[in-house]
Amino acid sequence: MSGELRPTKAADVARRIRERTPARLLVGRAGEAYTTSTQLQLRADHAAARDAVWCELDLSNDLGRDIIERWNLFEVCTRAGSKAEYLLRPNLGREFTEEAAAEIARRRTTGVDFQIVIGDGLSASAVAAQVPRLLPLLVEAAEKRGWSVGQPFVVRHCRVGIMNVVGELLRPRVVILLIGERPGMSTAESLSAYMAYQPRRGHTDAERNLISNIQARGVSVEEAARRVCNLAAEFLRLQVSGVAVKEALLPHPSKTG
Repeated sequence: MSGELRPTKAADVARRIRERTPARLLVGRAGEAYTTSTQLQLRADHAAARDAVWCELDLSNDLGRDIIERWNLFEVCTRAGSKAEYLLRPNLGREFTEEAAAEIARRRTTGVDFQIVIGDGLSASAVAAQVPRLLPLLVEAAEKRGWSVGQPFVVRHCRVGIMNVVGELLRPRVVILLIGERPGMSTAESLSAYMAYQPRRGHTDAERNLISNIQARGVSVEEAARRVCNLAAEFLRLQVSGVAVKEALLPHPSKTG
């Protein structure tokens, strides 16, 4: 039939579809099951996702001494005392221990324009893969805009709601939380950037903005840094964040003439 695809053309269409998505589409089958190679890759991806959730962040190995020393990074912990407790009790990941709150207050980088917090979240692998490149881009872009930048720090066993406590402790104008996303079966290295203007206790996702899927096959670290700073500028201009602020996605520099 004239409407049928020839075998070579069908194979080319399938290849082009696979190149555009990490989803397991048109990968072939053995009877009613995946082929052996696809099944083995599926199991490997599942193992990587589990490892990303259970792995503990190691600052020296995952972020590197250069990053730690350049910004004098320090680490604090939430009230979740272990990874198991963190997974079973999400509420504990939204509050600091007394010791952590005291350490943050001692550093006294209060009232800045731009405060970056790094949280392990549900994927330490994402933090290790993206933060060493993203953090310098964010700090440099913020300083070029003339914003005061607080000392970044790391929060272990971190949930998104910890932003509200950071807001009350340090009173920054904008808080950016870089946190590992829940791993999927296509990647365990996807990072999120949650953002809020003057966050306080009681604030919900309605007062936050989010740039997600920061990873090699999603939003690049360069694009993420550009979008974070553009949104932060809107927060500062409007003095609000969340649903009241709509992100204006500008053309990527490489796509403009």
